[in-house]
Amino acid sequence: MNLMILAIIKSFLLITSALAKEGKVASPIQGAEHIVYKEASGSKLILNVFYPEGHDPKKEKRPAIVFFFGGGWSGGNPAQFGPHCEYLASRGMVAMSADYRVRSRQGTPPFECVKDGKSAVRWIRQNAKKLGIDPHRLAAGGGSAGGHVAAATGTLPGLEEEGEDISISSKPDALALFNPVYDNGPKGYGHDRVKDRYKEISPIHNIGKGTPPAIVFLGDQDKLIPVSTANKYKSLMEKAGSRSDLHVYAGQPHGFFNKGKKGNYYEKTVLEMDKFLISLGWLKGKPTIKVPKS
Repeated sequence: MNLMILAIIKSFLLITSALAKEGKVASPIQGAEHIVYKEASGSKLILNVFYPEGHDPKKEKRPAIVFFFGGGWSGGNPAQFGPHCEYLASRGMVAMSADYRVRSRQGTPPFECVKDGKSAVRWIRQNAKKLGIDPHRLAAGGGSAGGHVAAATGTLPGLEEEGEDISISSKPDALALFNPVYDNGPKGYGHDRVKDRYKEISPIHNIGKGTPPAIVFLGDQDKLIPVSTANKYKSLMEKAGSRSDLHVYAGQPHGFFNKGKKGNYYEKTVLEMDKFLISLGWLKGKPTIKVPKS
């Protein structure tokens, strides 16, 4: 890496750190490469990219995944999925955690969150050669509202960012959803923020032929997403000819899957996500994550 590139990276980090202190963007994840995928609402939105060791973009076409953080479309930080990215990079994937606009930083509604999610998927696919990834093995994942963003990229026909090349698909090839807010209907979460536009943004109301295969994780004590919603999503997916693997964990509340929570559910859910990706033919060998004895 030459001195000019180092200077550019240093300048970028100084700018983003200053913006983060002002509350305009999320802080970049240390140890990741930081790439701007979009500029909107006065913010430079970045992908925090983790590469497999020895990855050569000129020679390889790896499977990839992009995660979206939770926070009720109001806050949150890409660092939430840093551990997931590090693990999947160790397994051979190019793994990314995206910043996107939220109410607390950019004053935006959920519709802009979805637009940014679609922009991220499209940008990654458009730049597949530069990243050294396979554009046909690109997954989207996320938790809570970030799970909504991920599910929305896989289901919604609209909410594409104006001015982008929509000939490049913003639909991922698989979904990894951690207690996702994927029902925004009258009885679902967040309806008060989308109101009469819920059919435009609610993933469960837009499932159809070609919806990507999904793995879903949920605690049966989640006060935001009932198990009945997850069962309905699974049923609708299967009726549409799509796969939906549902894992429900007894006694667990919303956000149980995050690293550091009691019960080692981060390890348990990541293990199942690994198995899911193996079943798609994206990962090889056995999962390397170890689940500590409770």
